[in-house]
Amino acid sequence: MKITKAKFIISAPSIKECPCLSLPEIALIGRSNVGKSSFINSIVNINGLAKTSNTPGKTKLINLFNINDSFIFADLPGYGYAKVSCKIQNQWQKNLEKYLTNRKEIISLIQLIDSRHPIQDNDLQMNYWIKHNKLNCFIVATKVDQISKSKINEVCSVFEKELNLPVFPFSKNNSYYNQKIIDYIEFLISHN
Repeated sequence: MKITKAKFIISAPSIKECPCLSLPEIALIGRSNVGKSSFINSIVNINGLAKTSNTPGKTKLINLFNINDSFIFADLPGYGYAKVSCKIQNQWQKNLEKYLTNRKEIISLIQLIDSRHPIQDNDLQMNYWIKHNKLNCFIVATKVDQISKSKINEVCSVFEKELNLPVFPFSKNNSYYNQKIIDYIEFLISHN
């Protein structure tokens, strides 16, 4: 698949406000500031389509993007550190869980994990929750440009072994990694 068009659809506070688009959906989850928005921009090759920020917790809503009229990316609020109250974080968590368990269009999740660090406790908790709820998922190891090239395969192997899921390296600064991810998404869509 070659991505030739992408457009923002809506920002919604909860699943109730998300339109049914009758397209397969890929939901992006990960810690705050792991690079979900940068991932979307890089994969579709459009800078600024998804709003990026250096401030953790900037994504507060469910953001939907139509890709090629073939599938939807759902950029979800990050889990983990964010400069918001516990009450707001708990509300985000409830919305996230409702969305992931009730949105019928979802065919897979992409859990983005920062390649520069060992897998964090909240990444492991989220991964356990995903498996407990029998949701399809694969891992994208972000920011691989910030580790040595010789360590990329090692990090991906460790993630794969710990999480028992397919792992793909990714860097917003190097589109070299994008096509394998796009091909895997195409495979998931064709087998849905």
